[in-house]
Amino acid sequence: MDAITEPRSDGARPSATRPGGPPGRGGRDLTQGPITRTLLLFSLPLLGGNALQSLNGTVNQIWVSHTLGEAAITALGNANIVMMLMMGAIFGVGMAANILVAQAVGARDPRRVKWVMGTATTFFVGLSVSIAVLGGLLSPTILDLMGTPLEARADAIIYLRIIFMALPFMNFFMFLQMAQRGAGDSITPFWFLALAIAIDIVLNPLLIMGVGPFPRLGIAGSATATLIGQSVSLLALMVWLYRKNSVLMLRRGELHLFRPHIEIMTSLLGRGLPMGMQMIIMSGAQVVMISFVNRYGALTSAAYSISMMITGYLQMPTMAIGGSVSSMAAQNIGARRWDRVAMVARSGVISGLLVTGALALLLYAINDQVLAILLPAHSPAIPLAHHINTRILWGFVLFSITFALSGVVRATGAVWWPMAILVISMVGVRIPFAALLSPRFGADAIWWSFPLGTLTSAALTSVYYLQGGWRRARMLRDEA
Repeated sequence: MDAITEPRSDGARPSATRPGGPPGRGGRDLTQGPITRTLLLFSLPLLGGNALQSLNGTVNQIWVSHTLGEAAITALGNANIVMMLMMGAIFGVGMAANILVAQAVGARDPRRVKWVMGTATTFFVGLSVSIAVLGGLLSPTILDLMGTPLEARADAIIYLRIIFMALPFMNFFMFLQMAQRGAGDSITPFWFLALAIAIDIVLNPLLIMGVGPFPRLGIAGSATATLIGQSVSLLALMVWLYRKNSVLMLRRGELHLFRPHIEIMTSLLGRGLPMGMQMIIMSGAQVVMISFVNRYGALTSAAYSISMMITGYLQMPTMAIGGSVSSMAAQNIGARRWDRVAMVARSGVISGLLVTGALALLLYAINDQVLAILLPAHSPAIPLAHHINTRILWGFVLFSITFALSGVVRATGAVWWPMAILVISMVGVRIPFAALLSPRFGADAIWWSFPLGTLTSAALTSVYYLQGGWRRARMLRDEA
């Protein structure tokens, strides 16, 4: 018996195997057509969205650095790491919902999509608001635990508290975008993300410097611009989905689906929490690493923050292809197309390595030119950032292997081994290497720990994928 369906008004039960395309409008059937071409076309809007997000962060950094100085950059870098840590607590549930939606679409079961969306929405709203309230209250304590430099502490507290106010809007916006991709639509999320970023970019200088009728808010203006952009775009996206009669949105007769369904909630938590823990572990490792970096002063911390921004650009293709691999694999798993699942994995790894490798070579070639744009002219942080980049950029190319194979593995519901591999590479390799060798090699031990951790993760993920036990995992009990 299907545990998550209920009788329709005509007495019939919805079938998980009836023919037809993906439910709802704007979706795409990822179980048909050529693998690589479909994967890359589906990835392009994700890549565009990642590029826009990185561009937004870059513009933000430029305005802050050129108007408020290095201390403000340090405040921004410390606060943003905390923000990513908090978003990681919610990311896993969104990823689990994405997989459940994609599997339901592949199985041609729109009723299951509705159940997933109702349960996930209730959980998302409650958890996001709770994290926002606690984070706002504990912002000073969190930054103190990170060892945030004193000259940057006040700005970091102001910025972080406003970002926590924006967190519920940011998280639910992210959740809806992930659900749309699970349904096969990667284009609509891109346009609404572009709207959010456009609002953010326009308001940033106006609110930082107090142009015209806008108040001069300093670094608080940057965070306020993010709050406005995310909330406006979320509202616009919800209106759009309702007007398009999307399968993802619940209507008056379906409001009872907001009541959490026990099996779906169990899957969201049981599969989502380990995936969320992966984000928390990555962000937590970043918190530890920046605490190491902060010991070398605000100048080194500013250079490190700029280098991390550049690696963000480098990882954009990897993240886009990895996210597409997960959605595409989940639909094919729902459709029982295991032959295509293997081809998706292979195509994801090869495409990621080629695209990311080419971008890494470009960044090495124009290293100084990029740093001259991101930092004030003749800033003493420029040679430091150049030194960091030469040591860490190549290692991030290997993330293509981890992201692609982990995306396929997670699409079945196998989530514990990917988390264990991340713990080994981050907590067992990267952090100890940096901590134990810093007294001898100085900050270089921190920089070299990045490619070493990435190499470990790629190797272990490849071994686990080839071993094949992940194929027996299931998101819900009633799956074949």
